[in-house]
Amino acid sequence: MKYAKLGNTDIEVSRLCVGCMSFGKPSADFHEWTLDPEETNTIVKHALDLGINFFDTANCYSHGTSEEYLGQAIKNNTSRDKVVLASKVYFNDGALSREAIDREIDGTLRRLGTDYLDLYIIHRFDYVTPLEETMDALDKLVKAGKVRALGASAMYGYQFYNLQLCARDNGFTPFVSMQNHYNLLYREDERELIPVCKQFGVSLTPYSPLAAGRLCRTEWHTGSKRSMTDSMAARKYDSTESIDHEISLRVAALAEKRGVTMTQISLAWLFAKGVLSPIIGATKAKYFDDAAGALDITLTEEEIAYLEETYEPHKISGAR
Repeated sequence: MKYAKLGNTDIEVSRLCVGCMSFGKPSADFHEWTLDPEETNTIVKHALDLGINFFDTANCYSHGTSEEYLGQAIKNNTSRDKVVLASKVYFNDGALSREAIDREIDGTLRRLGTDYLDLYIIHRFDYVTPLEETMDALDKLVKAGKVRALGASAMYGYQFYNLQLCARDNGFTPFVSMQNHYNLLYREDERELIPVCKQFGVSLTPYSPLAAGRLCRTEWHTGSKRSMTDSMAARKYDSTESIDHEISLRVAALAEKRGVTMTQISLAWLFAKGVLSPIIGATKAKYFDDAAGALDITLTEEEIAYLEETYEPHKISGAR
């Protein structure tokens, strides 16, 4: 496994991150395909054995049970100081108000079974709460030792820019990571958000790097429970299948030519674009073995151009 520093911090993370939205109690109003505690433990143990130390969850994933399952699996398999734990706040009462942030961090720490979080991520931009209130509340968590670093997720470039300026102008802790929607099928953040991140030295840790499986197989859908019930992924990708499937087929063609897998080509493209650690939300341990192979692949400029050639602009997905 390879490692790198998160933003300008001394937090060293693996170049692959385990996405823990796959963990938790299944429910009709979130996801029906999630993993139980035993299956979660298997995934976490295998990831640790591969050298992956970075785990990403959220207070809203499976109504908090994702955090519970992850916390127990970490306790079962390693010591707290050996891992980097990230969680999120926003999809809760009060969004990013001071009261909500103070309440939700305590709930997250309790469910994870830890007294600090390595990375606390705002899940979306809050149009209601003043920027200064949110940034001050987050800064106080860092100063109190409850959080080591701050991250953001899925917002417009100008919103992230304004948040960083608010931190700079008021002496608050700035964000060091951005968890945005980014893959070969969705590249809209290349226009504004990613350049802003580069300007501030913010690390990219994108979600859905494989477009919910559509970049690691030639079929758009499969018969798996996740493929058949994941309405969130369907909203992201199914309306543009007619223009995006060609990209998946090009990934397959290049993978065959290079003698590697589609997953490895898709992730190697992200690494070539400057991504620090893509979030892999796998439900089977073997998928992490496949993903790790991408770290040894370097795409040529011609290969990158071939993969990108047929991309067409998309409606914004993720930012609100």
